[in-house]
Amino acid sequence: GLNFIDLMVRQGNIDNPPKTPLIPGFECSGIVEALGDSVKGFEIGDRVMAFVNYNAWAEVVCTPVEFVYKIPDDMSFSEAAAFPMNFVTAYMMLFEVANLREGMSVLVHSAGGGVGQAVAQLCSTIPNVTVFGTASSFKHEAIKDSVTHLFDRNADYVQEVKRISTDGVDIVLDCLCGENTGKGLSLLKPLGTYILYGSSNMVTGETKSFFSFAKSWWQVEKVNPIKLYEENKVIAGFSLLNLLFKQNRGGLIKGVMDKLLNLYNTKKIKPVVDSLWALEEVKEAMQRIHDRGNIGKLILDVEKAPTPLMANDSTETSEAG
Repeated sequence: GLNFIDLMVRQGNIDNPPKTPLIPGFECSGIVEALGDSVKGFEIGDRVMAFVNYNAWAEVVCTPVEFVYKIPDDMSFSEAAAFPMNFVTAYMMLFEVANLREGMSVLVHSAGGGVGQAVAQLCSTIPNVTVFGTASSFKHEAIKDSVTHLFDRNADYVQEVKRISTDGVDIVLDCLCGENTGKGLSLLKPLGTYILYGSSNMVTGETKSFFSFAKSWWQVEKVNPIKLYEENKVIAGFSLLNLLFKQNRGGLIKGVMDKLLNLYNTKKIKPVVDSLWALEEVKEAMQRIHDRGNIGKLILDVEKAPTPLMANDSTETSEAG
């Protein structure tokens, strides 16, 4: 699976970036080739998906057994590679952090991306949840059925949301950071939860620019604890990778994956795969995410041959998912 965090790793916009050379990637699917001596519950030949602390973009991957899950029979390998990061992140933010319940409302940015689509699907499993989404206008036709109210990411969505819901929303999921932080807080109802789970506005052009990185953070409205107390608002942060690999919550994630796979097996959720790319096409695939051209998840497929490139058409040539 290809995620926005991979772009941040490439640009060094993360805490303690690993030393090069490194193999990127945090999730994958494949067939078990070998087992550790004490591993129980898996056999060679099993179809599995897994979280990996780097090194996922490879033909052979090694990871502790607690991060590995069997793939349902009717799930494809590309769907399985698109499943863990997006759906676990979406599920934990909605149900573990924000306590989503019947009749609530949610604002999600990048509604056409992998997490955005997972959020929309999971919200549809709870009665009467209203989903407000922002996305680039060219994605609206493709995703309009998954979101209750869809806005152009460059429009004044604050006024649009308030026009529909005068007192705002219960949950804001913010992967953009920057100026959207103040806007999101202003839309939060009393007892609402604002969750920062990424900062995709930190990813700059082709090369990293710490100037634009800093500028984006300076636009964040300073959060005043007294104001939070007066307005009854909750601010939270969520990082799945830290939960898995730094805070040793693999057992908690396993429980969430069990619930998600049950939802998949009952046909309530299904990963949206945007496109498949050969390993040699990783630059073009990353550019597609950078340009926010994807609807759903981009997958690197080690068995796929590179697609011959047309002139000036590098992000459009790979096969559609």
